[in-house]
Amino acid sequence: MNKVAIIDMGTNTFHLLIAGVEAGGFNIIHREKVPVKLGVGGINRNLVTDEAISRALTTMKAFKKTLDEAGVSQVLAFGTSALRNAVNGAEVTQRIESETGIKTNIISGLQEAEYICFGARAAIAMGDQKHLVMDIGGGSVEFIIANQTEIFWSHSFEIGGQRLVERFQKHDPIHPEEIEALFAYFDTALQPLLGQLKLHEPKTLVGSSGTFDTLSDIYCFRNDIPVTEAPETPFSIQAFDEIYEELLVKDRAARMQIPGMIEMRVDMIVVACCLINYLLQAYPFDSIRVSSYSLKEGVLSKLTVNS
Repeated sequence: MNKVAIIDMGTNTFHLLIAGVEAGGFNIIHREKVPVKLGVGGINRNLVTDEAISRALTTMKAFKKTLDEAGVSQVLAFGTSALRNAVNGAEVTQRIESETGIKTNIISGLQEAEYICFGARAAIAMGDQKHLVMDIGGGSVEFIIANQTEIFWSHSFEIGGQRLVERFQKHDPIHPEEIEALFAYFDTALQPLLGQLKLHEPKTLVGSSGTFDTLSDIYCFRNDIPVTEAPETPFSIQAFDEIYEELLVKDRAARMQIPGMIEMRVDMIVVACCLINYLLQAYPFDSIRVSSYSLKEGVLSKLTVNS
């Protein structure tokens, strides 16, 4: 069995996944995520700050140690929104390679969307029905309209959580006029998406990983449902509505008290949920499903098909 590591160097979180890969499938051996916060302080200036570079290097060195101990034969590292837009993105990846030996592949928004779609398909059987897959990152948000075999449309919008927090959320709890400003911004920024929703009419929203994982965990804690790392985890539109209303009126400390909330999501979850709420108001979905699989598992599923 071939041991492969996938590293997703996200704008907020760095993820490490180690799996055994053979033809037709993969077996996850190790998962790890670290809140590197690569985008903090520089995301809207297209810059990775010195402090963020330092956090990235520390994390990648720790990942390298784990890879060596696990005897991994192949390492695939992917840089997304923060790195692809940063004027010093190439400089950051060169430093990582020189200090760890890990080479980063900075991918386009469309490549990112495609991998996310493969990940969601590996978690949720979509059949012939069109679904809207949504992945909220710190730097970008990917939307993909797809079924199990075909991608009908995909787009990566540079409107991720860290960008939105730094641009719109000046108060905690968030002020109503800040929510209004966010919604007005979405009206303009998401025009291409709204047109495609009318054209393709997907009935199910698939939330991929990140914010959606945390929302599902909160829902599970409230309903005495065991929290697992299953490929699909429980959620509903009604559950979202209830949690959203609560998040709007709580400050950071109060949000951290919510069972299921985690430190690496607490700062961006309000603006991320404003985006989800905007979408649910703009278009009549029948249901929300949560895929705990995303880019990393998408890369793995593609590897297993090609191996």
